[in-house]
Amino acid sequence: MLNIIARNRVIMLVLVMAVACLALGFAAPGYLSAATASVILSNSLVLLLISLGTMLVILTRNIDVSSGSILGLSAATLGLSLNAGVSLPLAIALCILTGIVAGAVNGLLVAYLRIPSIVATLGTLGLYRGIMLIQTGGRWIEDLPQDLKALAGSIGFGISILTVTVLALFAIAWFFLRRTRFGRYFYAVGDNREAARHLGVPVRRVQFTAFVASGACAAIAGLIFAAQIGFIPNQAGNGIELKAIAVNVLGGVSLLGGSGSVAGVFTAAIFLTSIDSALVFLKIPAFWNDFIAGAILLIVLLLDGRIRLLIDRRIRARRYAVHARAPHSAEAPGNPADKIADKTLLAEASR
Repeated sequence: MLNIIARNRVIMLVLVMAVACLALGFAAPGYLSAATASVILSNSLVLLLISLGTMLVILTRNIDVSSGSILGLSAATLGLSLNAGVSLPLAIALCILTGIVAGAVNGLLVAYLRIPSIVATLGTLGLYRGIMLIQTGGRWIEDLPQDLKALAGSIGFGISILTVTVLALFAIAWFFLRRTRFGRYFYAVGDNREAARHLGVPVRRVQFTAFVASGACAAIAGLIFAAQIGFIPNQAGNGIELKAIAVNVLGGVSLLGGSGSVAGVFTAAIFLTSIDSALVFLKIPAFWNDFIAGAILLIVLLLDGRIRLLIDRRIRARRYAVHARAPHSAEAPGNPADKIADKTLLAEASR
């Protein structure tokens, strides 16, 4: 059991989140309710999608810091199209196409022009934000049609069409990464790019696909953002890419690539959103939100690391204690080197 907890970041996060929610339930009556859970899930949709797209890029040992700007640009395209009289389905298609094109530009710069991903996406972060401001003239886009806002309305049990869409996208991403050959290429490219290339993995195509998928996720996040709040400010999506990277780190996605899970990202995004919701229940002033959320994130990461280390040491101590008590075989009676190694390992495990 300890071994499972030590090796599974999702279980660890769920346990930490359960303890935190119980504590908040005592401090803020009414927090532990189905209505609160529905609000947390709804509030996390944008962060969930941005984090999912960021995860796909990080798996390939790259980084995308332009996703917030892609969200804003795609949302602006949606709002301007709707205000120009374009039908809702066509406006949604244009919104998603904007995200795909923006992601493809990132992929082209990184995968085919060999520009480091942090440099390329820092450049496009400003570029896409500038295009958005030029499109809108620096003004907010308001008076969005009711049909768009209705997408965020409940269809039962506090769940909207947008919620179902995001959950479906996460299920598709899980199946793609775990059950398809091309999905497993993402892990191979991030783990060892040159080895993957020698084994015939289309490294450039995988990297390009990751950025396109990230752009598409950011565009859908822009759609959800506009539908939920009913207008589009000129700073829509600003800074959310950094929070998405924090979600990935908390969810167990390695920034060195090749390691991470969809379930971990989902759990971490819900956890961070639940912190924001808890601050509202505790009636803490809004200007404290970033400070408290950042402090809690650091504390959780530190505790997670210490708990994993302690559990690993206990597991190793038990393993080596059993090994030390086991009789030596006749073929290697009392090998002094083995005894020294056992004592060394036991000492290390008991520190």
